[in-house]
Amino acid sequence: MTSKIKPSKGAPYARIMGVGGYRPTRVVPNEEILKHIDSSDEWIRSRSGISTRHWAGPDETVATMAVEASGKAIADAGITPEQIGAVVVSTVSHFKQTPAIATEIAHLVGAGKPAAFDISAGCAGFGYGLTLAKGMITEGSAEYVLVIGVERLSDLTDLEDRATAFLFGDGAGAVIVGPAKEPAIGPTVWGSEGDKSETIKQTLSWDVYRTTPTPGGDGPEQRPAPEAVRYPAITQEGQAVFRWAVFEMAKVAQQALDAAGVSPDDLDVFIPHQANMRIIDSMVKTLKLPESVTVARDVETTGNTSAASIPLAMERLLATGQAKSGDTALVIGFGAGLVYAATVVTLP
Repeated sequence: MTSKIKPSKGAPYARIMGVGGYRPTRVVPNEEILKHIDSSDEWIRSRSGISTRHWAGPDETVATMAVEASGKAIADAGITPEQIGAVVVSTVSHFKQTPAIATEIAHLVGAGKPAAFDISAGCAGFGYGLTLAKGMITEGSAEYVLVIGVERLSDLTDLEDRATAFLFGDGAGAVIVGPAKEPAIGPTVWGSEGDKSETIKQTLSWDVYRTTPTPGGDGPEQRPAPEAVRYPAITQEGQAVFRWAVFEMAKVAQQALDAAGVSPDDLDVFIPHQANMRIIDSMVKTLKLPESVTVARDVETTGNTSAASIPLAMERLLATGQAKSGDTALVIGFGAGLVYAATVVTLP
């Protein structure tokens, strides 16, 4: 039987055309974190490599930070907002179940009526969004896609949790993905290990705050009062996550290199998720990257910004001249789920 469906007419390939970032104005040094936990600046630096992080103020919302980063990415790509056919936002810190924050952001950047949706893939979210955007470009459902990673993790930080209080920061990173005449985004190696989902998680579900009966459910008298419940935060089993990231994610990174037909010697830049300096350094060693490869270490002054960390690090490398347009970069994100995504890209 002959199909009646016409073949898609997308671009042969896709590429990152522009990048933008936004870091909140408030810089929080380790000394401020130490007011709440029994630790030291030396301990925090040795464990994570973090010296400062940015925390958002009341007016620096998930939407406003994303719009700032998006505006820079759009300008960097040399397109107009009206040309954007889809907006993909990765975040775990937008607290409304619906509507997706992507629709609000699309409106605020002046994108017209694009497809717009959120994804929840934690620290791998940028890689997931990039892969979806590549598919839209080559399939022909959009000519340009805005991919955003944005987080206000300060809203989900327990300042009394010695294991995580110093880790998280806020910010937004965005890229424009558009058509290309040659390969510029390699095959994605991605996946999940749900049997390890408890190693990084939100401490409480939002439904503990429900104080009205649900249809067919228990009455409010059987639910804890909101004021009696500690606010939800992100927690993790540090050693288990560290071992998984160092050993398993180095394998995934190598698979992404192999899939793209790129060797470590061919790389110019390595942009891993900015989770922890020790993890980054261990991956560099395991992958046997040459000293000539520029390694993103934005975590030192930005902290762990989950889905925003890779585009923020990419933007800083390009802005400071540590990387340049046309460089070949390996990017890999990994985190809660546990989920991961790695690919090789040409920098815009």
